[in-house]
Amino acid sequence: MKKSKLLIPAPLLALGLLLTTSACTAPAPQNASEASGTADQSDSIIGEWTMTTLEFGTGGELQQVPFSGQIIFTDAGTVSVQAMNPDTTAPDTPYTVQGYEAFYGDAAIDADAGRFSVAVESAAARDLIGQTLSRNFEVTDDTLVLTPVDPSEGWRVTYERATD
Repeated sequence: MKKSKLLIPAPLLALGLLLTTSACTAPAPQNASEASGTADQSDSIIGEWTMTTLEFGTGGELQQVPFSGQIIFTDAGTVSVQAMNPDTTAPDTPYTVQGYEAFYGDAAIDADAGRFSVAVESAAARDLIGQTLSRNFEVTDDTLVLTPVDPSEGWRVTYERATD
């Protein structure tokens, strides 16, 4: 049987890395407040957020790419992520299926450190199930910015708090 290499365009691979970087082995708490130890600090991330920009690049030179998506943090301590590549011909990655990425799981939020992790319970790309993923976050007013735990990954995603 002949083996072939899967070539994944850098922006698609980076999107996958966006949602699946660093592993974390700490068990997820029952709710987001428990994760940070103080409800007031972790409450700032709780809610529904709509993606406004997704950027990739190295050496501080980030370029915007056309993705749409959302992330939802619940009071019950879960997180749900969805992102879509408008290019319907984009190849699958370890994190996307037909240009679509989605996963859900228990969240652990450390507001003091500006970091959260999610223990993936379900995902469009089933190989993500069972992994624990970590992200840095910063909330300023109604803006949420996520960045990788490893800055050399070179991405940033910005969300706006959804309104009723």
